[in-house]
Amino acid sequence: MPIHVKDPKLLQALVENSKRSGPYAGAFLVKDDEGTNPNTVTSSESDNSIHDLKGKELLKRLHDVGTLAQITRIQGDLVVLLGHHRVRKTEMVAEDPLIVKVDHLKEMPYDKDDDVIKATSFEVISTLRDVLKTNSLWKDQVQTYTQHMGDFNYPRLADFGAAISGANKLLCQEVLEELDVCKRLKLTLELVKRELEISKLQESIAKTIEEKVTGEQRRYLLNELLKAIKKELGLETDDKTALSEKFRERIEAKKDKCPPHVLQVIEEELTKLQLLEASSSEFSVTRNYLDWLTLLPWRDYSDENFDVYHAQCILDEDHYGLANVKERILEFIAVGKLRGSSQGKIICLSGPPGVGKTSIGRSIARALNRKFYRFSVGGLADVAEIKGHRRTYVGAMPGKMAQCLKSVGTANPLVLIDEIDKLGRGHSGDPASALLELLDPEQNANFLDHYLDVPIDLSKVLFVCTANVIEMIPNPLLDRMEIISIAGYITDEKMHIARDYLEKNTREVSGIKPEQVEVTDDALLALIENYCQEAGVRNLQKHIEKIYRKIALKLVRQGVSNGPPRDITIVEAKEDLASFDVAIKVEDEKSKDSLAKDASVDVNPIDSSLENINAIPLTTESEIDHNEHSNEDPIEKNLQETTKVFNTSSAPEANKSAQRTTEALADKSVEKIIVNASNLGDFVGKPVFQTERIYDQTPVGVVMGLAWNSMGGSTLYIETAKVEESEGKGALVVTGQLGDVMKESAQIAHTVCRAVLLEKEPNNPFFAKLKLHLHVPAGAIPKDGPSAGCTMVTSMLSLAMGKSVKKDLAMTGEVTLTGRVLPIGGLLSLKQVKEKTIAARRSGVKTIIFPSANRRDFDELASNVKEAHDMGVKVKVNSCKRELPI
Repeated sequence: MPIHVKDPKLLQALVENSKRSGPYAGAFLVKDDEGTNPNTVTSSESDNSIHDLKGKELLKRLHDVGTLAQITRIQGDLVVLLGHHRVRKTEMVAEDPLIVKVDHLKEMPYDKDDDVIKATSFEVISTLRDVLKTNSLWKDQVQTYTQHMGDFNYPRLADFGAAISGANKLLCQEVLEELDVCKRLKLTLELVKRELEISKLQESIAKTIEEKVTGEQRRYLLNELLKAIKKELGLETDDKTALSEKFRERIEAKKDKCPPHVLQVIEEELTKLQLLEASSSEFSVTRNYLDWLTLLPWRDYSDENFDVYHAQCILDEDHYGLANVKERILEFIAVGKLRGSSQGKIICLSGPPGVGKTSIGRSIARALNRKFYRFSVGGLADVAEIKGHRRTYVGAMPGKMAQCLKSVGTANPLVLIDEIDKLGRGHSGDPASALLELLDPEQNANFLDHYLDVPIDLSKVLFVCTANVIEMIPNPLLDRMEIISIAGYITDEKMHIARDYLEKNTREVSGIKPEQVEVTDDALLALIENYCQEAGVRNLQKHIEKIYRKIALKLVRQGVSNGPPRDITIVEAKEDLASFDVAIKVEDEKSKDSLAKDASVDVNPIDSSLENINAIPLTTESEIDHNEHSNEDPIEKNLQETTKVFNTSSAPEANKSAQRTTEALADKSVEKIIVNASNLGDFVGKPVFQTERIYDQTPVGVVMGLAWNSMGGSTLYIETAKVEESEGKGALVVTGQLGDVMKESAQIAHTVCRAVLLEKEPNNPFFAKLKLHLHVPAGAIPKDGPSAGCTMVTSMLSLAMGKSVKKDLAMTGEVTLTGRVLPIGGLLSLKQVKEKTIAARRSGVKTIIFPSANRRDFDELASNVKEAHDMGVKVKVNSCKRELPI
């Protein structure tokens, strides 16, 4: 055994001793510190403390029994010892290095022919053989031992087994101290048995790991072999060759349509791909780039439908109204038919939410037979979403238009850009500026995506944008689009939409049959006027869905099921049976189990002559549960509801009669649910909106005005009252959360009123003495805009002259400081006139006063908007200059 000696004096003593004729030394095991576990691995600090011990302290730490060992070789601090026999230390001779007197120990006498000793030794040898088969390290130790120790005997066998085992040092010390050969053999047997178990565990672990590693290596080698075989047979090429062939096949099919500059880029990238290693990052970038270039539909256009009448039918089928939008699409189709080909256009649909801006885009695509693609730019703050990323970035992708063309597979789709008025702006640039190139007819024929880096022709794409407020769109972008305003729907338009579109679709989605429910016209009218006064119909759709959900729940509670029909027949009865069987045939095999649970058949026993048969009707599980919890006996209840079928001795007649009874029970009708104005609240709750009219007869100083915002038109009142009177201190106070423009309009109106009153009644000092308070309810709603000037002037003059305005009258118009009335709306004058007219109709106004310059807008309105026959309203336009309606 090789031992490292760290004590220099001890090492020097061993070197000197090795030069003698009898180079021997004593080897003793050091005891562990008290309170420590001998099985626990200790740090080097404890080893250092042992080397620090000298003399008697070191002697106390040594076990009494050790080994007389021969010094065979010393190399540096490595001393190789060969054990000979046992010794016991008796007394100390020298302290440094430690020299002790010893007694040489011999084994106790034993009988070589003892059966126990023989059996134990044979078992030790057998166990050692098993260990040697699995542990190659032991073979070397056996060879070394046999070379130095000669023949085996029982004591040496025990020592050998303990020596080569990797047992705990204290267990080996027990073997060393044991002089009884039989006991020593038993101790050694325990040690080698433990080594055998460890060897088996080691073999099991090695086998598991080897199987795992070998399986992966085998699979890898087989895959590589398979690739090599396929490559030799020409069945498969390597990755780069296969990719190149795939890309070439793609581009070959569209080579005639692909632009020359794109073909050149593809060829360059294919050549570059062959030179790159498949494991490099540049390889994956080039592969993805070629994938996009070869998948785009270069000059691949879908066949368009230029049939104007067919397009008209499709547009009318999907949407009611929207005449200006439909007319513009039909014009687009007509121009395309005369030219023989169509060009791309940029159309912007503006209007309040829920009027059908987004859904009309899909209908336009269907009418034109174009592919449809929609993406929303609401909140978009990254230019790369429009123009694409540079290919140098990790995870780079093309912009939305390249993704669109790849998705639809044609170069002339209809692209709906939703919420274009809600574009964001962040640190990544201004998307609105990036859209200038995309939505410019002169530039998008050569649209350059940062990722593709080749021009894309978007001149054939029909762009349809949607917006709620076009004032939020930057002017350069707005200039490139053709604006089509979509105003809100009036009551009769909402009635048509609800009846012909919303109710029909909702009924089908809810699984309700038309004969099971009826929603009357007065219910729809009440729903529109009291719950859904918005310009659009989205809220109306939600309320109709709510009604049909309530109806569906009510029908299900009544036991109605609109699922697959169930055929119920009764098996023919035989005279020799005491009862007849009921067989249920179900069209759907999967519903057999559920039908067995949901139906129960109760047949009273009958005699063999079939003279009395009572049929109990089929009941659902819920009905049974209800009957079980009711006070009435379920059997008696079923008997009351059951008609006696027959009393006869003929089995066939009994069978036919029972079948007719069962069919009658299966065809049990359910009462039709009717929704009208009286019970509408049971389905949608209390009315949300009340009439916007506060006064039946407007008092002095109060005038109704007309307002407009992105949600549509509405009416509001302007109220003026006296505050206090003081000579020469006429003033005006305004409230109602008015904006700066509206406050300025109030000051202008106050100045104009003083001039008008001075002209009409020179002796009336009303405005010179009184402090006035002008209020616009409701106070919690912010308001701003110039078109209330005319209404403010009328309100103040009504108070000054003590006269109320005409009943059921509303007005709008901006007033200048000289008293002129300017037109309303600007670019959206037609839209504002329509929305304000609709709002006036909703409030029961019979006379509307518009500026005379808006007459052309009013004349363009549809007749159903100008003349409200259902409300008895006549709308007229008056010139609002210096003649005021008082």
